[in-house]
Amino acid sequence: MTDTATDKAADEATGNTTQPAADTKPTDKPQARKRALLILGVVVLVGLIVWAVFHFLLAKPEEETDDAYVAGDVVAVTARDPGTVLALHADNTQAVKAGQPLIDLDPTTADVNLASAEAELARAVRATRADFTRVGQSDAGIVQAQAELARARDDYARRRGAAAQGAVSGEELDHAADAVKVATANLRLAQEQRRQAQSAVQGTDVDTNPAVMAAKAAYRRAAIVRGHMRVIAPITGVVAQRTVQVGQQVNAGMPLMAIVPLDRLWVDANFRETQLKDLRIGQPATVVADVYGGDVVYHGRVVGVGAGSGNAFALLPPQNASGNWIKIVQRVPVRIALNPQELRANPLRVGLSVKATVDTANLNGGRLAQVAAAPYRGDATVGTTPEVEARIRRIVAANR
Repeated sequence: MTDTATDKAADEATGNTTQPAADTKPTDKPQARKRALLILGVVVLVGLIVWAVFHFLLAKPEEETDDAYVAGDVVAVTARDPGTVLALHADNTQAVKAGQPLIDLDPTTADVNLASAEAELARAVRATRADFTRVGQSDAGIVQAQAELARARDDYARRRGAAAQGAVSGEELDHAADAVKVATANLRLAQEQRRQAQSAVQGTDVDTNPAVMAAKAAYRRAAIVRGHMRVIAPITGVVAQRTVQVGQQVNAGMPLMAIVPLDRLWVDANFRETQLKDLRIGQPATVVADVYGGDVVYHGRVVGVGAGSGNAFALLPPQNASGNWIKIVQRVPVRIALNPQELRANPLRVGLSVKATVDTANLNGGRLAQVAAAPYRGDATVGTTPEVEARIRRIVAANR
């Protein structure tokens, strides 16, 4: 027997039956796996409990939706008078400021009409001046007619005395009487002419005469049309949807381009009708845009709730008076105004998708829409500029 066999026999005799370490590995692995799964389950359960506590007990009440999109004003720039496009000063994606030139139209016809209006104003001033002159002439005609009447009456009186003494004939006396009648008629004619001349200028001067005022209005109208030959930006924003080309003939009211003020955007968040219970005007909101992800958070406030659901204002609203009607939860648009400073720091675009969350903890706000605020205005072409008025004064003064 070898030593190994002897040792094995001795171990069996003494009862030492210890197995090798390799024989214990298959039983240790399932136990370790069970302990790991148990620990993982405990961690997950604790996490769920902590989340439930914070979400249902400690978290502030809020409503959120990802059915929300950026909206804004799309200001249409249209032609106010017909013309031919000569130049374009702005194109799509370019930023413009209020009052900045956008399009130049051919001013040739407008210049001709302005010159014609200037000539009509000068003619009206000269005609008014002639009317005042006719009043003076009428006064002189009345004085002359009065002198003729006085002379005819004196002549008739002398002849009537001479006729009583037989010094003149009756025919000559009749001629003297006729002369008095003619002089009286001439005086009446001069007085009527004076009234007619006075009626054209009575209570007015050259500046306030109706004919001159009409000519001034015509000149201002022509100046306004001339000013419309340069189309300016009504607001500050970014140019979009330019549809006009150089050399194109445009008509009054034709859309030329659009301007979007990117610092005055809002979010139209479509909340389910079951989420509107605690929504109030003025509640704070946070907005996350898909274009920036969670790195940029916009802050705003609820400024209004739509007057109806989207289906209510559809072109063909649904009719549910049927036997197979199925109730569908409706969505109502809620407008959220955004912070202009945040918009300038991280610009958004109209139509982008966002996720809106409204803090509904404060229920003191109103449910209905706010009263309309101050109007939203833009710059427009002004024809009656100080230069136009100064030009009118010079034309009047030169033709007095």
